[in-house]
Amino acid sequence: MTRQAIMGTYVLYEHVFGVNCPLSGRGPGGANGATANGGGPMRPRRALVLPLVLAALAATGSAHAAATARVAALQVGLYSHGLYRGPIDGIAGPATRRAVRRLQLRARIAVDGVPGPQTRRALGRFGRHPFGSRPLRRGRIGWDVAALQFELAAHGFPSGALDGILGARTDAALRRFQKWSAVRVDGVAGRGTFAALAAPPPRPTLRLSWPIQPASVGSPFGPRGDRFHSGIDLVAPKGTPVYAARGGKVVWADWAEGGWGFLVVVDHGDGERTWYAHLSRIDVRKGVWLDVGVRIGAVGATGDATGPHLHFEVRVRGASVDPLLALP
Repeated sequence: MTRQAIMGTYVLYEHVFGVNCPLSGRGPGGANGATANGGGPMRPRRALVLPLVLAALAATGSAHAAATARVAALQVGLYSHGLYRGPIDGIAGPATRRAVRRLQLRARIAVDGVPGPQTRRALGRFGRHPFGSRPLRRGRIGWDVAALQFELAAHGFPSGALDGILGARTDAALRRFQKWSAVRVDGVAGRGTFAALAAPPPRPTLRLSWPIQPASVGSPFGPRGDRFHSGIDLVAPKGTPVYAARGGKVVWADWAEGGWGFLVVVDHGDGERTWYAHLSRIDVRKGVWLDVGVRIGAVGATGDATGPHLHFEVRVRGASVDPLLALP
C-alpha cells in the first residue's frame, strides 16, 4: 500500500467515524497539522505514528482488523446506487474511495473521495440515520439498518444480502441474536440490542481437527460479495472422505433444505457444534456418538453448491464463528 493510499484511507476514516487522525494532517490544529496550542506542524508525530500503524497492519496480516459497520453502511449505500461492486467488508480501501468519488461527480459536489455530509445526503435514504440513533424494526431502511446487518453477521447471525433494508431475514437474524445475547426478543433493535452488539463477537472454545486431509480453503469465513459467508469452503474432489473434527453426538444426518444439501451436524458439548454440508453421502446416523476422526460422509455438491466442496461451519450456542480460529 502506498503512502498516498494510506493517507487517503485515514481521511476517509475521519469522515466516516467522526474522529481525527494525526496522519491525515487534518487534526485539531487544522489542515496544516498544527498543534492544539498553536505550535508548528506535527511532522515528528506523524513520522512516528506512520511506522507504528504500518507495523500494526502487518501484524494483523489483514486489513479486516479495521473492518467497521460504519464503512460497511457506506459501501451498502454506494452499492445501492450501482457505484460499488466490491465486497461489503467494512474496510475503507481504494475501491470504496473510488466509489465515493464517482458518487460525488454524479451529485456535482466536491470530488475528494471523502464521505462528508453532502456525500451522505447524495446517498438518499441509504445515507440517513446514524447507527443507534433510532430503534430499528421490520420495514426500516437506511444507513443504520445496513450497519445493523453487518454487526449481526459479524456476531454470527448473517441475514442474507447486506442491503440496508430490514426485511424478514434480518428480522429473524435479529431475534436469534437477541435470544442468544439474553436481551428482550421483540424484533426491535434498541438500547439493549445495541449494547449487546458492542461486545466482541464470539469465538470457538474447543480445538478441532481438519475434517478433510489435505485441506484447501477455497472461500474463507466472512464477507463475500454483498453477503456474509458463515463458514469455510474446503475444496476437494467428489467422494473425498469427511471426518468428524471432534468427538460428539450426531444431532442431524439427513437432507436439509435451505441450500445445505446432505448435512451432518455434530454436537460437541459446551454449546459448540460443527456442520458439514453439501455431502455426496452420509455415513452416520442421528443419535450416534463419534470419536474425532471418524468418517461421517464424503465431499459432494448437493444443495446450493456450484462444485464439489465441503462447507464447514462452527457454531457457538447458535452463533457462527470462524472455524480457522479452532483449527491447527
